[in-house]
Amino acid sequence: MSISTKSRRMLLIFGLIAAMVVGYFAGSGGLHIGHEHVVTGEPGQTEAKMQYTCSMHPFIIRDEPGLCPICGMQLTPIRSGEATAPPAERRVKYWVSPMDPTYVRDAPGKDNMDHDLVAVYEGGAAPGQVRIDPVTVQNMGLRTAPVERRDLNRTIRTVGLVDYEEPRQYVVNSKIDGWVERLYVNETGQSVKKGQPLLDIYSPELVAAQQEYLLALRNRDRLVHSPFPEIAAGGERLLEASRTRLKYWDISASQVAELEKSGQVHKSLTLYSPYSGVVTKKDVVAGMRVMSGADLLQISDLSRVWVHADIFEFEMPWVRTGLSATVELPFTAGPGRVGKITYLYPYVIGESRTTQARIEFENPGLELRPGMYTNVLIEAQTVSDVLAVPVNAVLRSGRRQTVFVALGEGRFEPKTVTTGVSDDEGFIQVLSGLRLGEQVVISAQFMLDSESRLQEAIEKMLAPTPTAGEAEIDLETLF
Repeated sequence: MSISTKSRRMLLIFGLIAAMVVGYFAGSGGLHIGHEHVVTGEPGQTEAKMQYTCSMHPFIIRDEPGLCPICGMQLTPIRSGEATAPPAERRVKYWVSPMDPTYVRDAPGKDNMDHDLVAVYEGGAAPGQVRIDPVTVQNMGLRTAPVERRDLNRTIRTVGLVDYEEPRQYVVNSKIDGWVERLYVNETGQSVKKGQPLLDIYSPELVAAQQEYLLALRNRDRLVHSPFPEIAAGGERLLEASRTRLKYWDISASQVAELEKSGQVHKSLTLYSPYSGVVTKKDVVAGMRVMSGADLLQISDLSRVWVHADIFEFEMPWVRTGLSATVELPFTAGPGRVGKITYLYPYVIGESRTTQARIEFENPGLELRPGMYTNVLIEAQTVSDVLAVPVNAVLRSGRRQTVFVALGEGRFEPKTVTTGVSDDEGFIQVLSGLRLGEQVVISAQFMLDSESRLQEAIEKMLAPTPTAGEAEIDLETLF
């Protein structure tokens, strides 16, 4: 009995000693064994266990480093002070599959591949915005640029084709039937002067007209001293009618005077050039029979020429009449010729999808030859003091143009913009959608666009289904 009592006392003493030892270590900063906390060197100070998350998909949280199961990006550590309140302290918005972001549910469970659904909590970026960890922003090489006011300038470089000045192209034809007895101008490309003989033509009608004119001339001379004025006037009218007939057949006044002087009918008469220029087409040879109205020669005056410059559709807002244009010949090293745009053709050429600008030049030395290709530089009018951003900041998808605006603290918001012209320095005019001074993303915005569309799709799936009377379809949003 006494031994049993002694044993109890010993056990009680050992228990008190063990309690004192544990209390000593607890008060002096020893280990606290648990799953969530590690005791530091100072009493009462604890540090949260390190966890890792995806900057593109913040609902992915892991206890160890690795890759995001959705986008494959490297997980980044969650630092203290970030929006990392324990999940129990935040309200769950929805549950999503870690392997399929489109698999969204209102309650926890498993997806079709038997993976546990991951909770997505409220807070973070506002609806429509994208939030990315600053470290990931740096790793992505994401850069921004401000929305600023600037002048936009553009020099349009294109090709041109030298062409004839259309009002200075002429056709020589025969007014009567006959035969060509002699050609004075018998080569294409030959230069001719106004009044130069072109060809001799024999026509029975011309011979008869000469005879009628001589008879009318003798008749007038016989009736000019008649005591009756009406008879004398009739003889004069008959002579004038015969002279007009010869004139309409391109018989010159000097030839008519020669006919009056000699009183001899000529078998053939000479046709003279009514224009100066170069023979660009010849459809007649010596000895051939020609019909009235047939084209014999085409003469073009090359003292002035046109240059037709091709303007692409996207360059049309920059071009207008009156702008200066420099034409450079490929085979000359000197300065080009400077002219002005005199006309913009009101149609587009289907094969090249270009319109044409007409530039007119004096061509005294015939250096510009029709059919020749040239380089054309058009100094477009400056678009002054407009809002502009770099061209690569704009994402074009169908009818929408989107720009991502940096809001700070890793938050980015997509905005729909309307743009205008773009200049040579890589800037584009912004007509609406942005304000002066905003920072826009100019690189890696395609990743932001993918994440924004993913969040938008999830929000739409979670939105309540409208009734039949409230349902509306926005075709522009769908596409």
